[in-house]
Amino acid sequence: MKIYTKTGDAGKTNLQGNIKISKANPRIMAYGSVDEVNAVLGMILADNIDKDIANDLILIQNELFVVGADLSNPNLENAKNRVTSDMVNHLEKSIDSYELELKPLTNFILPGGEKIAAQLHFCRTVVRRAESQVVILSESETINKECIRYLNRLSDFLFVLARVINKRNRRQDIVWKV
Repeated sequence: MKIYTKTGDAGKTNLQGNIKISKANPRIMAYGSVDEVNAVLGMILADNIDKDIANDLILIQNELFVVGADLSNPNLENAKNRVTSDMVNHLEKSIDSYELELKPLTNFILPGGEKIAAQLHFCRTVVRRAESQVVILSESETINKECIRYLNRLSDFLFVLARVINKRNRRQDIVWKV
């Protein structure tokens, strides 16, 4: 099978169900941003990180494929590859577990610290953009709302994970000074 098909040369692509749409369609923009999140996580995983965190990020990469598949399928009656509340709940439990390592926040913090923590903060901002694009899509088309919930929780998870990386490496969070 060739990697290039030439079917997109006119600026169109196919959704599941062989529905042809513009590559500038909000649906394509939304799942394209989800794909970007996955690529950023791949760059983070290319570095030397704790095994528990690596395992969580690999699971998230797999789940992001589900998010992309969900967004690429406008037929909500087709239940295959859909984001579920269980996926969101798992992220919440992971956040709660990692937060046990941290002191409660008393101030806003700036992205930074360890290189991996800074990369996680960057990834969090890409997730926020993807979430916004999914919300824009939801304003004109019916989508699985669990996609929005998942991305919202994922940005929280990445924020907490960045703080955990800094703590494990004895780096202080950088406090925002007004």
